[in-house]
Amino acid sequence: MMLTSEKLPTNPVYTSLITQYAFKNQKLFQWRKEKSGTNPDHYSHATLVDKALQLLKERIRKGDSLAYFLRGQLYFEEGWYEEALQQFEEIKEKDHQAIYQLGVMYYDGLGTPVNAKGMEYMKKIVDCPCPKARHLQFAAAYNLGRAYYEGKGVKRSDEEAERLWLFAADNGNPKASVKAQSILGLYYSTKEPKELEKAFYWHSEACGNGNLESQGALGLMYFYGQGIRQDTEAALHCLREAAERGNVYAQGNLVEYYYKMKFFTKCVTFSKRIADYDEVHDIPMIAQVTDCLPEFIIRGMALSSFYHARCLQLGLGITKDEAGAKHYYSKACRLNPALADELHSLLIHQRI
Repeated sequence: MMLTSEKLPTNPVYTSLITQYAFKNQKLFQWRKEKSGTNPDHYSHATLVDKALQLLKERIRKGDSLAYFLRGQLYFEEGWYEEALQQFEEIKEKDHQAIYQLGVMYYDGLGTPVNAKGMEYMKKIVDCPCPKARHLQFAAAYNLGRAYYEGKGVKRSDEEAERLWLFAADNGNPKASVKAQSILGLYYSTKEPKELEKAFYWHSEACGNGNLESQGALGLMYFYGQGIRQDTEAALHCLREAAERGNVYAQGNLVEYYYKMKFFTKCVTFSKRIADYDEVHDIPMIAQVTDCLPEFIIRGMALSSFYHARCLQLGLGITKDEAGAKHYYSKACRLNPALADELHSLLIHQRI
């Protein structure tokens, strides 16, 4: 299970300041837009970023300490990691959020080689007594738990990872690390021996707090009766809602369900859209937007590619196309060889 870092938690104070600024200036922006016509280049993303940087530069000149961090965060969100790293390094002694972002960047190798500083910065946040760091501590504990789980920069320890994740999850507190709650669900359903009731509990907590990955996982647990009594209606409700919100693994499992229920036209229509996602560009983009793990996005794409290929091969819900079937079978094998092999085995034994 390949994990990802938790995004910077929102600071209510900073969010309030940004919201206030946007509210005060929205009428001005609207007036300028009306006066300047409808030239789309005037409000292109690059132009808006440039204007934001100019505004932050002016605020920095006037002594606004918050503007330093906001400029670094803008660099980070635009993928200008070297500039972000430099900005955060300059203010790390005065800004806990900068320390948190440096921890993420050094651990994940963003704008810098992977460095043990990543763990050091996260530990510094977890141990910090300052009230201004409080909103970061659960997320930092999740990231530390990830380091122990992966054995990266520290001796691998599932026990220490579990301890840190339980702290970060804080009994399902919606203001704690919802990502830790979801990862605990995945952890308990994949460790040996499995603890499926615990997995169901944590996925339920995370789903209730808005986590998309856990919503899809709950659907599968209901579907197969894992950690809970089997309930197909509840399973389909969770899977469909998760699929509508962009959970690709839930989408792939719905494709499989439609195929097995012989809803072939629906299967073909749904599977093609998912199977046609680009492996290089779409997977990281979907992971960024949905906060779902790339591993499960890939599984959803592989499931969809395989069943789309099967429909093309047999002419189910679509005109037969052997060349097209070969293309999608190959894509399923490329995306997830183990899953493709498992599905191929079911095909040979006429269970698909």
